[in-house]
Amino acid sequence: MHIEAPKKNISKGDKEVFDYLTDLKNFEKLMPESIEKFVVLNEDKFLFSIKGMPEIVLERKEQIPYNKIVLGAANDKLPFTLTANIKSTEDDASEVTLSFEGQFNAMMAMMVKKPITNFMETLSENLERIHSI
Repeated sequence: MHIEAPKKNISKGDKEVFDYLTDLKNFEKLMPESIEKFVVLNEDKFLFSIKGMPEIVLERKEQIPYNKIVLGAANDKLPFTLTANIKSTEDDASEVTLSFEGQFNAMMAMMVKKPITNFMETLSENLERIHSI
């Protein structure tokens, strides 16, 4: 299953956006208001839970300076990745696209598609908070 959030234009350069997103504690600021728990486990891993959903642990899987950050599920039961692609548009502006890629059976995909789409849209909308860094 592939879900892509709308592109967001950020009034920060690609390096600033990349540095912000590679500091995992900043993801707490991007989370939906319904977040119930957020804990940075180490510099490459954090745990969060949103009301009505189980706890999820994400860990850094890949990063390409100033262009891409890939977080993935730390648990193989539900394999998925969350990718932030960063594209410089000017010296002090960038475009960020968030995408979700998961391998679910048809029944699971049907159940999680709407909540994941909403989650991705919220993360994308909240990227505007990077303006204040």
